[in-house]
Amino acid sequence: MRVALISDQHANDVAFRVALEDVERVGVEEVVCLGDVAQGGSQPAETLDRLATLGCETVLGNADALLLEVPADSPEPVTERHLEVREWTLAQLNSAHIEQIRSFAPVVRRELEGVSLLLFHGSPRSNMEDLLATTPADLLDEMLCGHTATVMSGGHTHIQMMRQHRGILVVNPGSVGLPFKEYVAGRAPTLLDHAEYATVSAEDGGVSVQLHRVAVDHTAMADAIKSTDNPLRDMLLQHYE
Repeated sequence: MRVALISDQHANDVAFRVALEDVERVGVEEVVCLGDVAQGGSQPAETLDRLATLGCETVLGNADALLLEVPADSPEPVTERHLEVREWTLAQLNSAHIEQIRSFAPVVRRELEGVSLLLFHGSPRSNMEDLLATTPADLLDEMLCGHTATVMSGGHTHIQMMRQHRGILVVNPGSVGLPFKEYVAGRAPTLLDHAEYATVSAEDGGVSVQLHRVAVDHTAMADAIKSTDNPLRDMLLQHYE
């Protein structure tokens, strides 16, 4: 049994299509999305439509939640630029897209051949927490809130990662649409030249995790951005031209 974990498309449907083509090549029984699907990039409707064709369970990311409601008190600042992009994104979506986002779950659980998975966005307790390879063990205990599973996986940081923590494999599949070269902690990122995802394979109680990177055509991404008036248009084009 093999499951693909995808995350953080951020409205980059060009990269999403390429990632799913590679998922099909690898061969999986199921796909689960870890959130942040439609906010940020130039193709929010297309990305949500492609996700809908998968019929897969999806976790509610912080950027997804922002599209539903602007938080009154957020641990991460909501800037005027965030709100400007939010309004642009919402103008591209219809009511069915909004209901699709409302269907996203806080966490998703799976059992595969005796292997348990707990899937979230940032951490099990918050979709805004940064779970890193360098997160101290005691702090990671707090973030996991006593949950146990063979594999725990979240996105949010846009950094592929796998670490062992007290017997648990903690995995970040990276970002499909905006993979970062390094952890930015709010700074401007450098984007990498591929789409990222992970697969979890289980058999007879054993488990293996593989991190995948797939090359994406920068010209196609630039063309998709140029065709819109997304407020982030110029910033995104700097990465792809």
